[in-house]
Amino acid sequence: MSKAILLSGGIDSIALAYWKRPDIAFTLNYGQSPAIAEIRASMVIAKELGIVHHILEIDCSSLGSGDLINQQALSVSPSSEWWPYRNQMLITLACMKAIGLGVTELMTASVKSDGFHKDGTADFYQLINNLMTYQEGGIKVYSPCIHMTSVELVKSSGIPDSLLHWAHSCHTGNVPCGHCRGCNKYRQTMHELQMSESA
Repeated sequence: MSKAILLSGGIDSIALAYWKRPDIAFTLNYGQSPAIAEIRASMVIAKELGIVHHILEIDCSSLGSGDLINQQALSVSPSSEWWPYRNQMLITLACMKAIGLGVTELMTASVKSDGFHKDGTADFYQLINNLMTYQEGGIKVYSPCIHMTSVELVKSSGIPDSLLHWAHSCHTGNVPCGHCRGCNKYRQTMHELQMSESA
């Protein structure tokens, strides 16, 4: 029985990888602007933790929208970085590789604040798990931190600062822009962690 993780290189996914220590990690370059930095951060974490790391390259940029491809978000977007059916796509692509590797469980690092996206909710994970376990391979899909904040996840994981600072959360490119939702979340999370340590 092998466990795998979708490892994006952001704060949440690297903290979850450190905490749960899966056997395999999948990082996807699906045409998003920050792919190089996400892959670099994921490679460092996977190597440090001794996790077998697979980088999947499938260019879906022509299907995307918003900050992640530096375009205007669609009118139905709940946020500026919204990419239609992104989590569903990433889970499906990872499972397409995972089934041949004997993976039985795939975890993602969706947290409580991701819930404004339909595909970042507990209901979504229940539905996608039902779909993936129904199909050949029966891969269980879940997010162990869906009811946690990013700060709670980092604290629970015990990840050291030396690894946490590798995280790349910017949505717009390989160098943090400092003002997108991803950069703001990174800054806020790090601030809250520093404040809790000094309290």
